[in-house]
Amino acid sequence: MSRHRRGLVVAAVGAALASCAPLAPPAGTATTSSTAAGPAAVAVREHLSGRYLALIGPKAQHDAPYLDTPETNFFCLRSFVDRQTGETAHQLYVTASYDANRDWDSAHDGAGQKLEFMSISRYKIACQGGDKDCSYAEEFAAGLPESELRQNPAGFSVVFTDQAGDKETIAVSAQQIAAQLTALAQQQKNGFAAPTVSESEWAPPPHQP
Repeated sequence: MSRHRRGLVVAAVGAALASCAPLAPPAGTATTSSTAAGPAAVAVREHLSGRYLALIGPKAQHDAPYLDTPETNFFCLRSFVDRQTGETAHQLYVTASYDANRDWDSAHDGAGQKLEFMSISRYKIACQGGDKDCSYAEEFAAGLPESELRQNPAGFSVVFTDQAGDKETIAVSAQQIAAQLTALAQQQKNGFAAPTVSESEWAPPPHQP
């Protein structure tokens, strides 16, 4: 892979990093609300509308960083709380960068049960020799019933499949599950109070107004 493409990768993937990374606090405010210290911290963010809270879990690698570019090929758990209805939606969020045309389009749990698949973004990073030799960056997620978290404290797997039938298995750890459920319980106890964060870092969950 050329140095030119490597440079494009670094620039292109940067926009996706906030999806699981801690937020930088606005000037003059407290740090991002978090439910724990250390590597298992869960960031709590508020949407601009004030209607939604997002609980963004600690990230982990599902593959080696793409072209040694930090913060690529990772995943995390995300939980979205609708303050008006009390509904909570959970996701396994994934970023993937690769030298191929994968185009992920479905997800199943470890028992083969179909999960809701959400395509978030997909774009070409760079091409060499025409469109047949391109690098891609993709964001996607699988909707998770809360029972998937609560009934599998030791961990569980989600299998993603692309249009060609190739599969990628993402293993969610016990530590990630525990951190997410602890964060949710703490937010419920606090009445889903608003954290002090930059409100423009994320959009409402897919398929919700």
